[in-house]
Amino acid sequence: MTQEPRPTRRHLLGYAGAGGLGLVAGGAAGIALGLGEDPATGAEPTVPTTLSPYGPHQPGVTAPTARANRLVALDLRADVDRDALARLMRLWSGTLAALTQGRPAPGDTAPDLAQANTDLTVTVGWGRSLFERTGLVSARPAALAEVPAFTHDRLEERWSGGDLLLMVGAAEDTTVNHALRRLLLDAEPFATQRWEQEGSWRGLDAQQSPHTGRNLFGQVDGTGNLRVDDPLFDPTVWAKTPGWFAGGTTVVVRRIRMDLDLWDTLTRAEQEQAVGRDLAVGAPLTGTAETDVPDLDARDEQGRPVIAANAHVRLSHPTTNGGARILRRGLNYTAYDARTGRREAGLVFCSFQADIDSQFTRIQQRLDQGDALNEWTTAIGSAAFAILPGFTEGGFLGDRLLG
Repeated sequence: MTQEPRPTRRHLLGYAGAGGLGLVAGGAAGIALGLGEDPATGAEPTVPTTLSPYGPHQPGVTAPTARANRLVALDLRADVDRDALARLMRLWSGTLAALTQGRPAPGDTAPDLAQANTDLTVTVGWGRSLFERTGLVSARPAALAEVPAFTHDRLEERWSGGDLLLMVGAAEDTTVNHALRRLLLDAEPFATQRWEQEGSWRGLDAQQSPHTGRNLFGQVDGTGNLRVDDPLFDPTVWAKTPGWFAGGTTVVVRRIRMDLDLWDTLTRAEQEQAVGRDLAVGAPLTGTAETDVPDLDARDEQGRPVIAANAHVRLSHPTTNGGARILRRGLNYTAYDARTGRREAGLVFCSFQADIDSQFTRIQQRLDQGDALNEWTTAIGSAAFAILPGFTEGGFLGDRLLG
């Protein structure tokens, strides 16, 4: 008899917030590096599992950051209307429901690649332009606000915009690639691909137990995210209006280039001052443990702030942003550019929030004005999407609007 895998952190933990570690609200106007995961002392090793695709919310929003990830934006074809969009959502819902449960999707030409217990999630979003192109402007959530231009942005068209978003994550890349291929084949009559980004995250320690991962600057990244059982989680993440969108959220995807060569010229103390945290364990400079709350009023013997005025931790903390928080997820990436002979490194940062303008934008504007990390990070891509509410068995994504 095959023993079912034990429940993992994906069943037990959830995350949000903006007051933690890492680039909590973005470098060079790119917000927050990383989705936070509470350190698990003595936790049992994590075993990949199968997550149900059904529920009031899409499960990929609160699942811990997967090891392997792919984000793809698509543009609708000119003839796609509301009815065609509904057909695509039905197709995608059927495909992701099968694959996430370890079953081949309808018409799958490689059915043996479908496998259970891979941590597979597929998250679907709609861009602002989709509502215009399908005659649904009146139904567009106010929470899906335009993301303004920031001073330190150097945005490139090849990493920005899009009508549709697919976020696919799993314990390994074979599953991600197979799922993405099936979903893109479904989409061919309806949309063309605009951009694709991939990234990885190491959220497990040497014993394969959950811990807070690190970005490519070597920082423990994402300490401050809220758990799903925190009273602040629901208002931070889930939208309530309009009615069809209740249980959805919004996401801002920022591609943040990190200048590792310049960062490497700093002393360790300089790096820690820029962030406001100890590099070894991720503790704020005013504490000793990763989860210690930063003391923003603490002064040293000379009367100077222990956490500098321009430190990332200070400027991104909820207490300095009117209580604004986000649910953040970061994916490390590297890419070799044969034209320049250089390797680019950085973070694909995803900021989830109930309302873009009052949460993401509020925090990001403050960081854009003075974050020390702006010297070593640059946002080169930006896109925003409404992440649809979940669906029930027999239904489909967006069915409360399109059904």
